[in-house]
Amino acid sequence: MERVNRVALIGTGFVGSSYAFALLNQGVADELVMIDLNKDKSEGDAMDLNHGLPFSPGSQRIWFGDYEDCKDADLVVITAGANQKPGETRLDLVEKNSKIFKDIVTSVMESGFDGIFVVATNPVDILTYMTWKFSGLPSHRVIGSGTILDTARLRYLLSDYFNVDARNVHAYIMGEHGDSELPVWSHANIGGRSVFDRIHERPADYKVEDLDDIFINVRDAAYHIIQRKGATYYGIAMGLVRLTKAILHNENSVLTVSAYLEGEYGEDDIYIGVPAIVNRSGIREVLELNLDRVEIDQFKRSADVLRETMDPLARKFFENK
Repeated sequence: MERVNRVALIGTGFVGSSYAFALLNQGVADELVMIDLNKDKSEGDAMDLNHGLPFSPGSQRIWFGDYEDCKDADLVVITAGANQKPGETRLDLVEKNSKIFKDIVTSVMESGFDGIFVVATNPVDILTYMTWKFSGLPSHRVIGSGTILDTARLRYLLSDYFNVDARNVHAYIMGEHGDSELPVWSHANIGGRSVFDRIHERPADYKVEDLDDIFINVRDAAYHIIQRKGATYYGIAMGLVRLTKAILHNENSVLTVSAYLEGEYGEDDIYIGVPAIVNRSGIREVLELNLDRVEIDQFKRSADVLRETMDPLARKFFENK
């Protein structure tokens, strides 16, 4: 039989259905199976998407299914879980979504799945760690969406500020996908030139202090969107498709995903948003940037915030098991 790229999507809510739609439009996968507790919803989504196949860039097979279909999947993408409510932080979701994930990941592994997990549900760094522990897979084959969306938001806002195409703006958000994340200004550049050089060249147009406002808008973007429309889903769906493409097409792309650290940046036994090289095997390598002193301290604080929530949870789920 001809080898095909199969993606199993678990969770067909706002994020999952938006991801499936973007995946269809870009023609990234050969097969997509949609799995949800609400089988009518996943069946309806599959039917609706199939009706768009004549307009898609390639032939794809899309159907609703069950955990047994994960056996031959190259990628299982999890978007299922409780949603973040207005006024609720991503970390507030942790215990209820961890219980949901235990059932999901156990069911996936019982199918015989031997591919790569991609986790998008919040709090994504902690749930990626839990997925790794529940699955028993090597850490490089369990990836969280991390700060891929925060990084995209930063690039967009910088592109708007400097009036440059976002694809030519290179900057990273690192740390928790949440309130303790940090901008890596020391490596932010436009066309290879530091954003600070750009500001100093045109002091009448640009101000260093404006960067603080840009970062605050990045950090708080989800709260503003949730307040207005109830949930965020288009941006993260596009980010997940970008990550899916990097994996299935063996791109060796650098993306700010939630990756497992084993001493990088002075941290160990934690999933957190960092630049990493992603290919068909998962995370090939975590890139260690030369952060300045402020950024080093901010990254450590972000890791500490995650540990405060994760460590008690990990003890509850995994000790004496």
